Amino acid sequence: MSILIAFLSLVVEIVVGYPAWLFGAIGHPVTWIGRLISFLDRRLNRAADSDAVRRRRGVDALLIIVLVPAIIAFAVETMLSGIPAGLILTAILATSLLSQKSLAEHVEAVADGLDNGGLDIGRLAVSQIVGRDAKKLNRPGVCRAAIESLAENFSDGVVAPVFWIGVGGLAGGVAYKAANTADSMIGHRTPRHEAFGRATARFDDLINLPASRLTALLIVLAAFLVKGADADNAWRTMRRDAKKHRSPNAGWPEAAMAGALGLALAGPRSYGGVMVDDAFMGEGGRREAESADIRRALKLYRVADFLLIGLFGLLSVIVVLM
Repeated sequence: MSILIAFLSLVVEIVVGYPAWLFGAIGHPVTWIGRLISFLDRRLNRAADSDAVRRRRGVDALLIIVLVPAIIAFAVETMLSGIPAGLILTAILATSLLSQKSLAEHVEAVADGLDNGGLDIGRLAVSQIVGRDAKKLNRPGVCRAAIESLAENFSDGVVAPVFWIGVGGLAGGVAYKAANTADSMIGHRTPRHEAFGRATARFDDLINLPASRLTALLIVLAAFLVKGADADNAWRTMRRDAKKHRSPNAGWPEAAMAGALGLALAGPRSYGGVMVDDAFMGEGGRREAESADIRRALKLYRVADFLLIGLFGLLSVIVVLM
């Protein structure tokens, strides 16, 4: 029934999201997992230790980070499976692992900020969803950053968790979310986390492989249905540029989105004052992106997300009828 849980969680989350009152009352699973990661980082990642020791402890930390939440989730799902509404309740819990609604809202806030408040408001809005130095971005840079974040987070925040929910139920989704959160916190190539976070970064790359490719295909298919989008160019750009990205996964949805919109995304950008020299996704495309391009990207995202829901709906029907 994992496929059905995944489908129901998509349908519920796109309508309800994660209510602000609930976040204020109990927080969010990501914040709970984040506390565990921070605790392990403080206790196991010691600067005085050698890189070899820190790499071993990083593996230990990864196992704890993934297995502890997954075991708890498995126990909860097993307990709920014994009651009449257990499937629905499990799906409702699984919605906390998805970000369909909030992703669209945050990206739309960037376009609204630029249109209604100017560049400074747009920078402030985009700083909520990207890790780069937003204060240094010009207007096209803000727009490109928002579109890149939309493409990448469609994969990491929607397609990947629902894929792993479909594979392993609530426990599969929680395990994915734990690993992905760990990568965002300790998977960076910094002096503190280069060794300790190595296993986490490699594991996150591995578990995002299927979702990143599926996300790119969904964007290409959505481009066939959205007026003004170029599906043929999305396909060509994805095949040509995705592998040039420094990430083995982020390039796929970004390249597909760039090709569909005729933009050049990614490229050199600054993180914490350090320039990252990355290849352009959509080389030769337009770099002077505008807020209208963010809204076009949101149309593509919504259609691609509808296709994702339809895919899991079809799979659910097949599973039920088998």
